[in-house]
Amino acid sequence: MVDTRVTLSGWTLDNPIIPASGTFGYGYEYAELYDINLLGSFSFKGTTLEPRFGNPTPRIAETPNGMINSVGLQNPGIDAVISEELPKLRKCFNKKVVANIGGFAVEEFVKIVEKLDKEDIVGLHEVNISCPNLHKGGKNFGTDADAAYEVTKAVKKVATKPVYIKLTPNVTDIASIAKAVEEAGADGISLINTLLGMRINKRTRKPIIANKMGGFSGSAIFPVALRCVYQVYEAVNIPIIGMGGVSSAEDVIEMMMAGATAVEVGAYNLVNPYGSKEIVEDLPRVMEKYRIEKLSDIIGGAH
Repeated sequence: MVDTRVTLSGWTLDNPIIPASGTFGYGYEYAELYDINLLGSFSFKGTTLEPRFGNPTPRIAETPNGMINSVGLQNPGIDAVISEELPKLRKCFNKKVVANIGGFAVEEFVKIVEKLDKEDIVGLHEVNISCPNLHKGGKNFGTDADAAYEVTKAVKKVATKPVYIKLTPNVTDIASIAKAVEEAGADGISLINTLLGMRINKRTRKPIIANKMGGFSGSAIFPVALRCVYQVYEAVNIPIIGMGGVSSAEDVIEMMMAGATAVEVGAYNLVNPYGSKEIVEDLPRVMEKYRIEKLSDIIGGAH
C-alpha cells in the first residue's frame, strides 16, 4: 500500500494534488461533478479586497497545448467571499482550503489576510504577488525582490496561518525573489504563475486579447515550471508548491522530484473537469511503476 500523504508547514494532506487558483472557482462548482474531498486541497479563486469585474473581453485565447487568459482577477471581493462563498464550500468540503489572495498595495494584502486568517476552513494563505503595485508605477510586486520582501513581511505580521508567496516566472532570476521572501519570513513558495504571452488574429491583424497580452498556461509551460521549481529548491529551505502545465500523475512525480512538496493543477481542469480527480486516482499506480512507497521520500530527489 503506497503512502500519498505530504505535509505543508505542519498541515498534512492526504495527497499532494491541489487544483490551482482561478481554475476551480470556490470549490462547490466542481462538487456537483465529483466528491472534491478526495483532493489534497484546492486553491480558491484569486480574491481581492474590493469586488472586481475583471478585464475587458475578449480575454481568452487558445494556443497549441495551452491557453492565454487576461481575466483580471474577477471576483466578488473578500467580504462576499467570507459571507457567501465559504459557507457554500463548507457544505461540500470537509478539509482546509488554500486561500489565494491578490492586492494592488501592501495594505490590501494585509487587510485580506487579517480577515481570512480568522476562518477555520483556511489552511494556508497563498499570496499572489504578480499584481501591479499601484503605489510604485504599476511594476509587479513579484518582479522586484524588495517589493516581494515588503509584502511578505507585512503579511507575516498579521497571519497566524502559514503564508506561501506565489511567484511569477516573468523575471530574470526567480531564485533571488524566492530568497527575498524566505528572508522576509515566508513559510513556503508557490510557483509558477503564468508566463506572459499573446496571439494575433490574422484576419483583423489585431491581438485577440483585449489587453493585448495575457497569462500563458497549459501543458506547454511544464518544462519552464519544472526548471523554476528545481532552481528555487536549490536556493531556499522552505516548502514549495509546484505548478505550471501539470496534467498527469507522471507530471506530479516529476515536479516533486524537482523539489515540490505539493502540486497544483491549473489549466488542465478547464480542459478536463475531472482532471484533478483522475490524477489523484492514478497516483498510486504511477508510484508503484517507479517503486515509490512513500511519496514524501521523493521530494527534491532529482538534486
